[in-house]
Amino acid sequence: MKQLFSMGAAVLLAATAMTPWSPTAMAGETLDRVMSSKTLTLSSDPEYPPQSFLNDQNEMDGFDVGVAREIAKRMGAELKIVTPAWEIITAGNWGGRWDISVGSMTPTTARAKVLDFPAVYYYTPAAFAVHKDSSAASSADLNGMKFGVCGGCTYEAYLNKDLVIDAEGTPPFGYDVTAGSIRTYETDINVLDDLRLGDGARLDAMLSARPTIDEAIKNGYPVKVVGDAAFYEPLSVAVDKGDPEFSAKVAEIVKKMHEDGTLTALSIKWYGTDFTTAK
Repeated sequence: MKQLFSMGAAVLLAATAMTPWSPTAMAGETLDRVMSSKTLTLSSDPEYPPQSFLNDQNEMDGFDVGVAREIAKRMGAELKIVTPAWEIITAGNWGGRWDISVGSMTPTTARAKVLDFPAVYYYTPAAFAVHKDSSAASSADLNGMKFGVCGGCTYEAYLNKDLVIDAEGTPPFGYDVTAGSIRTYETDINVLDDLRLGDGARLDAMLSARPTIDEAIKNGYPVKVVGDAAFYEPLSVAVDKGDPEFSAKVAEIVKKMHEDGTLTALSIKWYGTDFTTAK
C-alpha cells in the first residue's frame, strides 16, 4: 500500500520535530524507554488520509493515528508524533528516534530484514476504478484497458501478474484482469488526476487501495469502483529490530484490540466498513 493522497497540508505539527539521533544501538531498550518516559513516539505521515493527516484543528488524525493512540493508552503512555520520510522508516535502524510505525505497512520478507512486524491490524482491499462515465460494470470489462497505477507498488506488480506478498496470513488471490497497457505514476493521486479528465481521455482504469479511491470520491473525483477486490493486503505495525519484549507487548495489545472490537470500531469510523479481516 502506502501511496500518498495529498491534502495539501502545509503546516507541520510542533510535535513532529524529531528527537536527536543517537549512533548507538537501542537494542532491548525500547520497552524500558517507553515505560519509564510514559511516551510512545510514532512515525506518521501528515498527508495520507484517511489513515493519517492534519485535521482542521492542525492535529494529527485518522485510522492509523487512532490505532496508535489506543496502543499508547494501553501502555499507559502519551503518544508523540514525528514525521520522517517513508523511505527512512522502512530502512530500519531507527536509533531510538521513534518507537513504532503504525503506517499501513505491508510486512514483506525484504522489510523484515531490518524491521519486526509484531501484528497485522487490518487488510486493505485493492480495488479497480474507472471514470464515472465508463460503461465498465465488472472486472471482466476491464480486460485490454489502459491502466494507470503507482510505479513500483503492489498494484503495478499485480497488473504485471508478478505480485508477491510474502507476509504470513496473506489471503490467496488470482489475476482476473489483463491490462492492455500500463502507465506508471509517482503516486495514486497523480493517477486519479488523469482518470478524472474523462473516460479514456488519458486512462480507462486504475488499481489502488480501496480507501484511497473512496477518499477521492468523497472529495469529488468523478470515479467509481468496479468489480470485487483484486487482492487483500495485510498491513502491520512495525518496530525496529532489537527488542523482542517490546514486540511481544505490541502484539499482545493489538491482539486484544482485535478481540474486544476496538479495531473494528476504528475501521468503521474511518472507512465505513470493517477492514480488520480479509473477506
